[in-house]
Amino acid sequence: MGAIRVVTVKVGGGEAKPEPPVSDMIKSLGLDVDKVIEEINKATEKYKGMEVQVKIIVDEETKEYELEVKPPTTTELLLKAVGAKEPSGDPMHHKIGDLPFEKIVEIAILKKPALTAKTLKAAVKTIIGSARSIGITIDGKDGKQVIKEIEDGVYDAVLAKYEEEWEKA
Repeated sequence: MGAIRVVTVKVGGGEAKPEPPVSDMIKSLGLDVDKVIEEINKATEKYKGMEVQVKIIVDEETKEYELEVKPPTTTELLLKAVGAKEPSGDPMHHKIGDLPFEKIVEIAILKKPALTAKTLKAAVKTIIGSARSIGITIDGKDGKQVIKEIEDGVYDAVLAKYEEEWEKA
């Protein structure tokens, strides 16, 4: 195994283009620019409309490489989902938006690689906590109430629907 080189690039999710500075970095690694761009776009597609960080890890001898995608932060995903520019400065009194429960589940699945949660239910509670702290309600309710409803089994059927997707993430 040769020396390992790591290059980090920022790209629009699913929208990387074979042009500088990204193409220059890929070329400097001795890799096929079009092929790497295509793989980056495939790996970042689910983050369309957001900027993501991608690490290109290359074995300089064999030119074998792997991509590591760093998903956007939970706050970035939540803000984009409600169409807000920034979190509420006073989340208890000033709400910036409302999201359906299923959107929270989708964000939990997107964030799975970065979360320590072992179950979808635990991950959803984590995302709800973040939403609450920046002034977002879920289905018109405060996050604390939704978390209690999750514990009471109110959302079991919805969570079950996404269980397979969570396992694959």
